[in-house]
Amino acid sequence: MSQTTKMRDIRELPAVSDRHIDPHAYPNGVAFLDRQYLPMSQAKVSVLDWGFLHSDATYDTVHVWNGSFFRLDQHLDRFFAGLEKLRMTIPFDRDGVSEILHDCVALSGHRAAYVEMLCTRGASPTFSRDPRQAVNRFMAFAVPFGSVANAEQLQRGLRAAISDKVRIPPASIDPAIKNYHWLDLVRGLYDAYDRGAETALILDFNGNIAEGPGFNVFCVKDGKLSTPAVGVLPGITRRTVFDLCGEEGLIAEATDVGVAALKAADEVFITSTAGGIMPVTEIDGAAVAGGKVGPVTNRLMTLYWRKHDDPAWSSPVRYP
Repeated sequence: MSQTTKMRDIRELPAVSDRHIDPHAYPNGVAFLDRQYLPMSQAKVSVLDWGFLHSDATYDTVHVWNGSFFRLDQHLDRFFAGLEKLRMTIPFDRDGVSEILHDCVALSGHRAAYVEMLCTRGASPTFSRDPRQAVNRFMAFAVPFGSVANAEQLQRGLRAAISDKVRIPPASIDPAIKNYHWLDLVRGLYDAYDRGAETALILDFNGNIAEGPGFNVFCVKDGKLSTPAVGVLPGITRRTVFDLCGEEGLIAEATDVGVAALKAADEVFITSTAGGIMPVTEIDGAAVAGGKVGPVTNRLMTLYWRKHDDPAWSSPVRYP
């Protein structure tokens, strides 16, 4: 027997800690789980949770701007629809979830916040492989508002690249269920980074443009707006663009958007709760319409943020 083997045989086992000491840093905010409000650094999920092990979860995000939620009802609609489709249940109704979100923001003190509600499949007490035996787990949190595009990018426009990665088809995962299946999107992002771009667009199963990591895309041609119709999340900000276009007399439609059509557009912009309406002025290294933020994009960006002061679109947070 070798000396190394002898040492392994006599080595004492490490001690089991009575609690985890987390060395990582987290943004300032407040989370809700297991009927407790906690600082973000204390919000934990089990390594046995199906949300972690299998990406078996649904969620929704809403933002707070100038102390008010923007279009909270639409986000709640989508979240509860996702719960139903995934056969998940939580011990709160819409009013209960709304109150929890308000409390997370009010306790955090943030006047501009990124707010998330989520439900994981949870874990089975016996580590069963049967999802029906898992105890679903609802969580929520509020952290400082963050955007897909930073201030400089909003001013000059994002540089995007089109990846050949294909978005998960709707026959596999209903895109109306907001989920954490992001490996196709993350692979697309790395494709974009490798080509010197700042964000990515990936394709649908027919080779048309689908969406990007956390956002929908629009193109403008001869004053008419188009956005991909198939295999994409029906985003709340995407819907808001349609609503704004209806008010402004602009034509907007959901349809197939080919790669060539996107590159030939007069303007391109992306939409997300994390940032609103954000211009794209370069695709695959080529300038979109001279590399300047276009007039339709600018018009919609202004209208979008102006709507945040409209009580029909916003609901104030009840701060202490």
